[in-house]
Amino acid sequence: MTKLTIVMPCYNEGERIYRNIMETITQVEKFCKSFRIIVVNDGSSDESDQEIMRAMQQDSRVGRITYIPNKGKGFAVRRGMLAAKSEYVAFLDADLELPPHLLEDYLKTAEGDKKTKGYDIVIGSKMHPESQVEYPVLRKIMSLGYYWFLKILFGLKLKDTQTGIKLFRTESIQPVLKLMRTGRFSFDIEMLAIASKMGLRIKEMPVVVNFSRNKDNKSKISLSSIYEMVRDSFRIKMYVSKLKV
Repeated sequence: MTKLTIVMPCYNEGERIYRNIMETITQVEKFCKSFRIIVVNDGSSDESDQEIMRAMQQDSRVGRITYIPNKGKGFAVRRGMLAAKSEYVAFLDADLELPPHLLEDYLKTAEGDKKTKGYDIVIGSKMHPESQVEYPVLRKIMSLGYYWFLKILFGLKLKDTQTGIKLFRTESIQPVLKLMRTGRFSFDIEMLAIASKMGLRIKEMPVVVNFSRNKDNKSKISLSSIYEMVRDSFRIKMYVSKLKV
């Protein structure tokens, strides 16, 4: 069985997706000899699909799922993770603001050793004291505000649910994925809320973040996205509270 599948959701990343796929391979093969990358083309309108296929021709460990129209990051991640046939599955943002080599320690933590049991889910956290974070002040304020909002709403003992790098024991997360309904930005909180209710063991780990978007390539998080996340969070709370797991 393949050790690790990395799901990379992609929407209009045509200018850099080939380069970032190949960089992910370079970093991951240094610590994991048995892995696969599934790039999910989430209805891109640029050359993303052609660039993904170019990477597939270059390396047989690259796979592709593509569809139209765009259905949101949550749908793309869930679709890719459900296709994984490996012991562990991770997802990683396609812009590589979070370097793939972080998954080495995440994988070791999930596996555990003679002294520790291991974890079902290992998530990156910008609020971890060992994290190295460099991104706009507004993003920091938004992250902190959303943390307190979710803490009050769900009572999760997690400081950061939204960072775009997470690793899972595949057999543990598959039942969670089948219960999920959210397709866009709030999918992380739905996933973690259901997993917590199921009693899965979750561990936060540090990240290294380099915010790469300039003034002409702004963050994808807009005011409408914030409204959507808050609205969906209330809906998720109602849905998860009624689940019998």
